[in-house]
Amino acid sequence: MLASGSGTILRSMLDRDLPIAVVLADRPCGAIGIADDAGVATELVERTTFGADFDRVAYTHEVLDALQRHRIDLIAMAGFGTILAKPIHDAFPDQIVNTHPALLPAFKGWHAVDDALAYGVKVTGCTVHFARLEVDEGPILAQEAVPVLPDDTVETLHERIKEVERRIYPEVLRALIAGTDRPGGA
Repeated sequence: MLASGSGTILRSMLDRDLPIAVVLADRPCGAIGIADDAGVATELVERTTFGADFDRVAYTHEVLDALQRHRIDLIAMAGFGTILAKPIHDAFPDQIVNTHPALLPAFKGWHAVDDALAYGVKVTGCTVHFARLEVDEGPILAQEAVPVLPDDTVETLHERIKEVERRIYPEVLRALIAGTDRPGGA
C-alpha cells in the first residue's frame, strides 16, 4: 500500500484481513503508525522537495526499489501524495489500484470533493480504478454514488465518500487477489 495520510483506508483493509506486505509512505503520516501497530512492515521513502528541483523519475526508482525488496505483486494507493513516473507503470502494468473521491471521469485531481460542491452536482461518489500514468485515468473497477446534501460542506461530503471508499476498495482488492477481473459494483 502506498499511503500519505491518516490511514483510514489502511485500517479498513486490515479490518478485512487483506494481506498487506508493506506500507510505503512519501512522508511521515498516520498510516505508518497504524501499520506499525498491526505488525505490517513500513518503508518511508520521503519526498524531500516539492519544488522544481524534484526528480520524479529518480524518486519513482526509489519507490520501486523499496517495493521490489518486499516482492510486491499488487499495489493499492491510498491518498498517496506523490505522482509517480512511468517506470512504476512499466514495472506493474494493471497492478496499481487507486481510489478517487468522485465518479470518474468527472472531477479528476486532488480537489475532487471541493470541485463537485463548487459545480453544484447533486450526486458524486467514489471510484476504484487501475492507475495509469495520466492522473485519475485507467479502467474503472467499481463506482458507487453518494448524494450531495443541501447542507454539505467539503468535510461532511468527503467523510460520506470515505465511508463508501472504505467499504468498496477492500472488496475490489479482495476480488483482484482472488483473480476476478471485474469486482462487483463496476
